Amino acid sequence: MSTADVPAPLIIEAATKGIQLDIVPFIRTEAVERAGEMPERARNVVFTSQHAVEALTGSGGTDGWKIFCTSGVTRRLAVEYFGEAAIAGTADSAAALATVIIGAGVEKEVWFFCGDQRREELPTLLREAGFRVHEVIVYRTALTPLKLERTYDGIAFFSPSGVESFFSVNSVETAAALFAIGRTTATAILARTGRAAIVSSKPDKELLIHQMIAHFTL
Repeated sequence: MSTADVPAPLIIEAATKGIQLDIVPFIRTEAVERAGEMPERARNVVFTSQHAVEALTGSGGTDGWKIFCTSGVTRRLAVEYFGEAAIAGTADSAAALATVIIGAGVEKEVWFFCGDQRREELPTLLREAGFRVHEVIVYRTALTPLKLERTYDGIAFFSPSGVESFFSVNSVETAAALFAIGRTTATAILARTGRAAIVSSKPDKELLIHQMIAHFTL
């Protein structure tokens, strides 16, 4: 089972290998009203979530941005919406991205476009390094817990919020393999279950599903 939507070709790919991949989302994200109004002074811009990038689709006032973002789908969407030339740095996690920004030699003022449940690591590290961090909430996350009626051999998680939502009403079989898109999500799983998750080699949704498929077919 995947706790977030994934592209239909992945469901088909799993089926061709004898795996039923159910999609049961456990969170819902909504763009904040008027999120498209950009701060005029924004230059060094940070994204750690695909939802933040998507919330700014079609926004004006983005010329001259230097974008620092996490890799995987967040970077792909940033390139799609803002262009490859706008990408100034990338990393596999928010903490690692903070290190990239600190070492980039840019002005010590950044605009962090994020959700209302964003993690503390990046803004904390930047502020400790003397950066002025403007946090702009552009989307909100709502938990959508659902009590499952069946058990699964493997479950993929894509955010700490998804982990919180899932385990608020569910438990997992001891034999079930748990998969996490990144270290922070894996940490949330460990806190809830006392078990280590299989972590994606990159924070990429499709890559994690491919790893899950491989786990059950190799």
